[in-house]
Amino acid sequence: MSSSYTSISSDKLSRLIGTAKAPTLIDVRTDEDFAVDPRLIPGATRRSHRNITDWAPGLAGQSVIVICFKGEKLAEGTAAALRHHGIAAETLEGGYSGWREAALPTVPADKLPKRDGRGRTVWVTRSRPKIDRIACPWLIHRFVDPSAVFLFVAPAEVTAVAEHFGGTPFDIENVFWSHRGELCTFDVMVQELGLSTPPLERLATMVRAADTARLDLSPEAPGLLAASLGLSRMYDDDLEQLNAGMLIYDAFYRWCRDAAKETHNWPTNKVKP
Repeated sequence: MSSSYTSISSDKLSRLIGTAKAPTLIDVRTDEDFAVDPRLIPGATRRSHRNITDWAPGLAGQSVIVICFKGEKLAEGTAAALRHHGIAAETLEGGYSGWREAALPTVPADKLPKRDGRGRTVWVTRSRPKIDRIACPWLIHRFVDPSAVFLFVAPAEVTAVAEHFGGTPFDIENVFWSHRGELCTFDVMVQELGLSTPPLERLATMVRAADTARLDLSPEAPGLLAASLGLSRMYDDDLEQLNAGMLIYDAFYRWCRDAAKETHNWPTNKVKP
């Protein structure tokens, strides 16, 4: 089925998720429907259609896809109401049910941190990031919570800051989101968050190789390591470095997804002797 001007297919949406141009995803399934399968399409945030006037203004200027269980009345009504507020809104054809039938990835809601008063997840890690601590925020921004907040603090203060500021610590010892055996934190996040697709698994191997000094695991890892260390020398501000690193990981992800088999050589018109 082709998408109408007020709807989008699961296949088309799956190509947008994970990119910088992904739409905002709003899940309006009822509590009863959500309880049947408490998982989310990557990047989606749950809202209720009952108080749409409260949260609609926060979506101004964004392109929105509304998701309900089957893509019918709740999604149609919410999208229409959002358009009434001047917000570009479409529905997901077939809703969450159709997405699941297509065997596309979903994120277990019980693995996600609680959100703050503005609906954002808050994450805390060590300052001066290099590889894992740039890769993980990229993954969270692109596939979990586009509005996520990252606090880079002194290594000794990560746990205390997380406790006092309602954050979730990552990439330090003795926390859930950290290295496990030979896996780096990015590996763990991909697996735990239900995002184990071939492109992200390939990227995870690159990150693990660069982050754990096992460059033999991935031919691309030396390039990722060089880019990561170069960025760390270019920026004194960790958040500025993260913003710059987002583009690096966007490029590596798109290569993993769309261009890994493509080759390039300088063409020549030289006549062979």
